[in-house]
Amino acid sequence: MFDGKFRGPVDKAVKPLGTALRKTGLTPDHLTIVGLLVGVGAAVAIGAGMLRLGLLLVILAALPDLLDGALAKASGQSSQRGAFFDSTVDRVTDAFLLGGIAWYFATDPDFSGQLAMLPFAINGVSSLISYQRAKAESLGIDAKGGLMERAERIIAICLGLLWEPLLIPILWIMLVLTSITAIQRFVKVWSQAAVAPVTQARIEMRRSRRQSRRVARTERRRTSVPRRRP
Repeated sequence: MFDGKFRGPVDKAVKPLGTALRKTGLTPDHLTIVGLLVGVGAAVAIGAGMLRLGLLLVILAALPDLLDGALAKASGQSSQRGAFFDSTVDRVTDAFLLGGIAWYFATDPDFSGQLAMLPFAINGVSSLISYQRAKAESLGIDAKGGLMERAERIIAICLGLLWEPLLIPILWIMLVLTSITAIQRFVKVWSQAAVAPVTQARIEMRRSRRQSRRVARTERRRTSVPRRRP
């Protein structure tokens, strides 16, 4: 939701920062790796019960993720490989963060060990959302949008880390909204997939091949020389 509404203004705001970072010699992949390392540090801090430190590191991990796109555009290094790498690292970082929360619940005596399943459930549904978008885009279908995309999940986690009593209710809300988002994307893709661009292209290709084979068979029959009887 935030990604669709605020992506344009945010990109415009960080564009000068991307131009400045280009002079440092850093590449977008460097920023992506830094974000991953800081995210892992955030997960370790959260798992150890240092929620405020974890909150700070989550915010710091989000900055490279925000700036790598601006740097890629400013330096002309935008590429499919970079986009793939960035998306993969985002999934890994999310898994570490939710895993850190699960470890915190599992090791803190104030919580039931079963509560550790809540972050894992959120991660599972979040992975489904990412898969839906990736699969839909491979078919030429738009699957963006929904109530709880990655930006909303990170913001919700930050709120829970800031006010610990709200962490568990926020996680339950995340699970519900993430599940609704998965349903929204499924319905959106399903409605578009009646005659999706790629599917339609394949249909036309098969029709063209069948037509070509029929024409070739007709041409062979017409030009073939009849055998003479002995």
